[in-house]
Amino acid sequence: MDNPPGAPDVAQVLKHNRTLLYRHIATRLALAVALFTVPFAAHLVGYDAALPAFGIPAAMFVVIFLALRLRHGSRLKVCEKVLRTYPLEYRTRVSKKGSEWKYIGNVHTVRLSVRGQHGAPSLRAINASTVRRWPKEAEEDGAWFAGDSAFGGVMIVPGSNDMFFVQPADWEKYEQERSQADPQRRVLAEQAGISRLLEKEPHILVGG
Repeated sequence: MDNPPGAPDVAQVLKHNRTLLYRHIATRLALAVALFTVPFAAHLVGYDAALPAFGIPAAMFVVIFLALRLRHGSRLKVCEKVLRTYPLEYRTRVSKKGSEWKYIGNVHTVRLSVRGQHGAPSLRAINASTVRRWPKEAEEDGAWFAGDSAFGGVMIVPGSNDMFFVQPADWEKYEQERSQADPQRRVLAEQAGISRLLEKEPHILVGG
């Protein structure tokens, strides 16, 4: 693409992703409430089999899983800080190398580069609104990036307003660059909340 698309309206991008997040929360809570009421509804109609009783632990699982995703997977606040701190820059190429299903959301390994330039770092990208899908538009039309490649930042997909929080896939590899970065870079990273590794999958014990 010779001419980049128009820069996204940051306020609209944040509103779009906040709406998706709230919708995700509402649907999961509605599901939990429905599961929680199943045994009581079954009792009222005289159905006393054991199966409806599983509704309560299932509802608890939905709530716990939602809480974990909101605590570890939602990155709207830090994305907002990044977008207030760094300008948006257009990346003509987005290459997705793979995806992993995790509790916090689908984590995608991507490279954001400018056509003709080499050496773009591999980044781990997670949708800021907890949506799991990968937008195909990113690989067709490039993306906007705000941040510092050694610390992380935000990727916004043109057209869809999908927003991803990104940090280096190999965090330790860039430790020296971060430690030797000039004071201005470190200050900006601190202000944006990306001076430390944020993508951490929670440890969940299943079973006894």
